[in-house]
Amino acid sequence: MPVRPTAALSALLTTVLAACSLTACGTGSGSGPNTLKVSYKQSTDNSVKVMDTYLAGIKKQFEREHPGKKVELVPIKAPDSEYYTKLQQMLRSPRTAPDLVYEDTFLINSDITSGYLKPLDAYLRTWPEWGRFIDTATAAVKGADGRTYGVPDGTDTRGLWFDKRVFRKAGLPADWQPRTWDDILAAARTIKRKVPGVTPLNVYTGKPAGEGAAMQGFEELLYGTNDGRSDPLYDATSKKWIIGSRGFEDSLAFLRTVFREKLGPDVSDALDPNYATTVRGELLPQGRLGIDLDGSWLPQDWLPGSGHEWPDWSKRLGLAYMPTQHGQAPGKVSMSGGWAWSVPARAAHPDLAFDFVKTLQTKDNARKWYIANSGIAVRKDVAADPAYTGAQPGIRFFTELVATTHYRPAFPAYPKVSTAIQEAMEGVTTGDRSVAQAAGDYDATLKDVTAGQVVRR
Repeated sequence: MPVRPTAALSALLTTVLAACSLTACGTGSGSGPNTLKVSYKQSTDNSVKVMDTYLAGIKKQFEREHPGKKVELVPIKAPDSEYYTKLQQMLRSPRTAPDLVYEDTFLINSDITSGYLKPLDAYLRTWPEWGRFIDTATAAVKGADGRTYGVPDGTDTRGLWFDKRVFRKAGLPADWQPRTWDDILAAARTIKRKVPGVTPLNVYTGKPAGEGAAMQGFEELLYGTNDGRSDPLYDATSKKWIIGSRGFEDSLAFLRTVFREKLGPDVSDALDPNYATTVRGELLPQGRLGIDLDGSWLPQDWLPGSGHEWPDWSKRLGLAYMPTQHGQAPGKVSMSGGWAWSVPARAAHPDLAFDFVKTLQTKDNARKWYIANSGIAVRKDVAADPAYTGAQPGIRFFTELVATTHYRPAFPAYPKVSTAIQEAMEGVTTGDRSVAQAAGDYDATLKDVTAGQVVRR
């Protein structure tokens, strides 16, 4: 949950209240004893209907299997950072709380602490399917109290997407695999020199990109600066957040190099909250981006019926893992997160909401969803299913990254830490802050938002 300025928050509150009036959420989730309200994140790209289409099918199945019950889908159309804010506004009151919500797992502990979510353990104990979920996925939806507050619907990994057409023009290899950060920068400089009109490298940055900047931009760098075993963001032994680290400054320095040398997009584009939509819908399909540090889910935008159909994407794009800073073991880096279905504490129909979750998470429906959204399976039976592993090019590549991936520290303070990371990134992206200044501001902010629970490295 990025921290927004007061004026912006007021504007968002106005927006969500207006949205409520249009969707009848102002009358509360209890507006009808037989109506289940399901809220989810809708793509900001009008042509991408993956989630809408999938949920519409589940709605029909659920209503058919539960005569007399109705499902009302309540989409929230907003960039990630605004989605979190709008969702939390809805969760605060029984008048606006849906019965089921789509939660980014990095926010679950924050929302638990705020009292927004209901523990699901009583339901899970009698649900045989729960034992089929992988441990890392179930750990991501647990609170500090040991109880479970969501059912994950997939995970993700991240790597480097590169355009083979651009690489061919630049004289770079079609089987490119950088071993260090310097290799990435060298390739980007070559593209800038030899392929004019193409953005050499995209690394998401700044507050408008929200958690996308912190996780698949900065943390893909930061988690490659050490030995791959210890967490460079949070010290589990002392239970404190890390400040003053060389790896943090080195990660900011990489970002500063990208924008100072104009290897990335124009700053105004990079700080556009909808830039990720532009990357997936225009720049990559049109061959206008050389290298993109991004997630496993990109192909969902290019499948038939998506609005951006791109049947040749697997021939046009190559995949490489993100290397560690100097090529040190384990040699590759990935960050993983995911989303989950949670029941709000103020939901009017929690039992019915969990019944809907069980329909979402049959093996067949889960497999259908993983394939539709290019997700990484968190059900062991689906992960071993050839119908899943062979469904799309790239699934095997991104699934194999799970073995060396990292997860964000799942603590209530993390959303505020993420916002501090985004602010530091934005400072060096715009040139308003030097690396040392941005890192110093981050350290000072962490002392404040964690009540001094920091350790210097």
